[in-house]
Amino acid sequence: MQGGLWLGIGCRSGLAPAELLRLTAEMLTAQALSPTALAGLASLDRRAAEPALVALAAALDLPLLSFSAEQLERETPRLHHPSDAVFATTGCHGVAEAAALAAAGPEAVLVMPKRTAAGQVTFALAGARVALTGRGCDAPLS
Repeated sequence: MQGGLWLGIGCRSGLAPAELLRLTAEMLTAQALSPTALAGLASLDRRAAEPALVALAAALDLPLLSFSAEQLERETPRLHHPSDAVFATTGCHGVAEAAALAAAGPEAVLVMPKRTAAGQVTFALAGARVALTGRGCDAPLS
């Protein structure tokens, strides 16, 4: 677990890498964030080898942290959008929000609660309050 601004991602298996890259770029632009503002990506361990997530981490040159459902479930009290449906599927009440919070650490807050993109991906941003200054959109997502 590290400081900085972490992007939690939940996605369906088989998502095309180019589609995840496009949806991520759109989300960051909507949040007026540069990819350089991110410390890393985080998700459920069952998705750690998902080609789209691996390709996104490589394209952004960021670490991809993965957490077990049990680790993510411990973040449930801090989630803005816990879901029984997600729990039934994954064993945790949220992936994107919980992964972002777990990666950013115990003092982190959700900067952007869960957002769904194209019905295939959920994104959430978390960071320590001190890491939230100086964010900007100075570098494009390639």
